[in-house]
Amino acid sequence: MTAVWIISIAGLLIAAAAITAWRLIRVRNMQYWLGSYCIHRESLPDIDAGDQATEVFIAICDHFEPECYGASHERAIERVSRWVSDYPKLFGDFRDSSGRPPQHTFFFPADEYHPEYLDMLAGLCDAGYGDVDIHLHHDNDTPENLRHTLEEFRDTLFYRHNLLRRDEQTGEIVYGFIHGNWALCNSRPDGRWCGVDQELSILKETGCYADFTMPSAPSDTQTSTINSIYYACDLPGQRKSHDSGIRARVGQTAPDDHLLMIQGPLQLDWKNRKLGLLPRIENADLHATAPPTHRRMQMWLRAGVHVAGRPDWRFVKLHTHGCKDGNLEMLLGPQMQQFHKELADAANRNKQFRYHYVTAWQMAQIVHRAERGERDHGLQPAPPRLSAAISE
Repeated sequence: MTAVWIISIAGLLIAAAAITAWRLIRVRNMQYWLGSYCIHRESLPDIDAGDQATEVFIAICDHFEPECYGASHERAIERVSRWVSDYPKLFGDFRDSSGRPPQHTFFFPADEYHPEYLDMLAGLCDAGYGDVDIHLHHDNDTPENLRHTLEEFRDTLFYRHNLLRRDEQTGEIVYGFIHGNWALCNSRPDGRWCGVDQELSILKETGCYADFTMPSAPSDTQTSTINSIYYACDLPGQRKSHDSGIRARVGQTAPDDHLLMIQGPLQLDWKNRKLGLLPRIENADLHATAPPTHRRMQMWLRAGVHVAGRPDWRFVKLHTHGCKDGNLEMLLGPQMQQFHKELADAANRNKQFRYHYVTAWQMAQIVHRAERGERDHGLQPAPPRLSAAISE
């Protein structure tokens, strides 16, 4: 075989491999963010290096859907009751570096509202275990209807259930937000599961203090901006306006018309490969077959989500669907307890690692403290043992 033939065959093999790789990238919608992952990698100090402690803020943001998969009202009540009864018993004795127990933020879907669900969750939150914010599934919506839906549900949570809060400066009722089906700002290519191009403005105007939707990979709604805390605003005539924005930075004031976007970590897991070759996507999703572990925690930390200028404050925003039956068993079971034990052990071994359980609201406030250049995160310790019995 001549050298020309060898070179030709090698070229064909390389081309075939490239085509196959590109197809696999597109199957997992990685074309939306792989460039950012490869190019815009920021070097951060190791947690074990130097004399300065790294403060890690962990928020679990739950797409909390009691009626998921067509569950009956009775089954939905059972799911919520399980959370309310078991959470304090399982996690009430754990304490983070601030002396606080694990926190859980229930992003409750406006489209599944029943007052009894929220009455039960309000008791758990009042006992010191978390918070409630807003989740929404909608399709083929209009700006007018979206505004009405958000305002009505916001006011119901605040006035009927004593949830949410008022902004100290403006006095308006504020809420955090996660978009159903990941389709924030009408970001699906087919336009399904939203319908409102200018969604960011409506969220901002109705009191949304921050959006926690991303990451959504492997969905085709994933933004090119990854592993970031930034501000985005609606761009006239454009969908998916949150694809990029202004990064949160120490000493920088956010524009009034921009919405704070707090993303969770998004990584390629080269130690967990499909078919032994392709790295799986680590998107900070907690589910039955992917519980939180020490190894995953190291990946979340390496993602380095932080406010520019404060690399010693790391933000780990996780997400889950806590009412899916398999997920529920994991989140309210020994695997989750083991994760909290691993965090405590890691902090005991390494005094430079300080971890803090926070709600979505608290995470956003700590972002703003970092922007103002404050050195104190402002978290206060909880009582030694919170109540394990919560009225349903």
